[in-house]
Amino acid sequence: MPAQLHLLRGIRSPASRSVLPSLYRNMATATSATATATASNDRPQPDELLSKIARYVHRSSAARDSSLAMETGKYCLLDTLGCGLAALQYKQARDIIAPVVPQLGSIDSGTRVPGTNYAMDPVNGAFAIGTLIRWLDFNDCWLAAEWGHPSDNLGGILAVADHLNRSGAAATSITVSQVIEAMVQAHEIQGVIALENSFNAVGLDHVVLVKLATTAVVARLLGLSEEQTVAALSQSLVDGQALRTYRHAPNTGSRKSWAAGDACSRAVKMCYLVRNADVGTIPSVLTAPTWGFYDALFRGKPFTFTQRSDFGAYVMENVLFKISYPAEFHAQTAVEAAMQAHAKLKQMGKTHTDISRVTIRTQDAAMRIIDKHGPLHNYADRDHCIQYMAAIPLIHGRLTADDYHDAVAQDPAVDALRAKMVCVRDEQFSRDYLDPAKRAIPNALTIELNDGTVLDEIVVEYPVGHRRRRDEGIPKLMAKFERHLRAHYGQGDQAQRILDASTSEQLGDMPIHEYIDLYTKQS
Repeated sequence: MPAQLHLLRGIRSPASRSVLPSLYRNMATATSATATATASNDRPQPDELLSKIARYVHRSSAARDSSLAMETGKYCLLDTLGCGLAALQYKQARDIIAPVVPQLGSIDSGTRVPGTNYAMDPVNGAFAIGTLIRWLDFNDCWLAAEWGHPSDNLGGILAVADHLNRSGAAATSITVSQVIEAMVQAHEIQGVIALENSFNAVGLDHVVLVKLATTAVVARLLGLSEEQTVAALSQSLVDGQALRTYRHAPNTGSRKSWAAGDACSRAVKMCYLVRNADVGTIPSVLTAPTWGFYDALFRGKPFTFTQRSDFGAYVMENVLFKISYPAEFHAQTAVEAAMQAHAKLKQMGKTHTDISRVTIRTQDAAMRIIDKHGPLHNYADRDHCIQYMAAIPLIHGRLTADDYHDAVAQDPAVDALRAKMVCVRDEQFSRDYLDPAKRAIPNALTIELNDGTVLDEIVVEYPVGHRRRRDEGIPKLMAKFERHLRAHYGQGDQAQRILDASTSEQLGDMPIHEYIDLYTKQS
């Protein structure tokens, strides 16, 4: 007997019995709908998006045909590796990537984790590399209806490519150029889907797209067929998706710094399961009524693609680099404005103690993600608070990764200045943010002083890492990369060897495992 009928048997009062007809009707409707939904077990064709992605990674030459995308991808690779090295100075990052069973941290043909002596299986290697490159939130970014960091995909790409070369499983050695091509493709998959489809709006974290994009390009690197790639993509989408809880008050925590590593490792795992165990395709993983991704996790809405309907090289060509500051990207221009304001105050003989009010005019996305009031509990909380990221440069004339730690945050001046700040949503800024011809990330600061003086508003529309500022940004990006090398390896020969190889015209032809060997930590 259905559970509902057991409940109905317990209804005794006349008032309760009056609801019986409607209850029976609802039960009958639900039973009929279920019967209809399960009447046919015909296997549908795979959802078109899965097939489209598989065709792109296996057949399209758009990535390698775009010299701009490949050149930008080279800088993205270097910057991403440099940020991973910088993360190793922090104990929690080192502890998170450490092998659970220490003796399993060294495998002859294993994935090398740059900056360490670890050699891991590619699944755990993807987690370790993906975690390190995202830890400081200091490399590339993509902002649209969904925001994220396409360079996160390097965790899976590098882990698999490096392992394939070392194990001899690749027919020919995978080169640096081939890794960059895979990065361009992963950027494109993640970024194009993100253009109009907001996962944060339904409570999902953007690393769902990292998992999907990594799965696609790793499947090709592993030699999977198009059909097998579709299978791996379907398994990736049905796999449990991360909630954004750990990115928002009052639950912000360090998981946001290793979520991408987790997504990379899951993607790699799915590809190996398809290759080694033929775990099969879930063809309507997106579109199945009730149980599919759209109904279960996307409020019944299919993904939309009106801005761009095809995959090419657009995203890497237009990707945003974090160059000057390790700050959540929606605050990058606010930090630039705060640095200018600090210089202006200094010129006037004033300091942050002379400030009575700071108004931050910003975009809707910043208001939703990083407009925070009240106590900030940890590093992750602070680097996702626009008021904190503006206060530090106004006080100290700088913003570094160390400025998010307790030693700086416990200065009472920081919270005192934060309390004087107010964020205001600007409609034009919000439109310019979403405009594909602009892709602006505007912020504007107006500072009022205790004596009644109001400084001219400082407006910064495009951060130094924007495509519109590439000529200015690339030299600074390379200087940042060298700083990270020197900070990790010191002033000795190893850093210089990496720098020489990275700036060589032959870098693209170098087998990826030989390039990564340069990063192995020397005792």
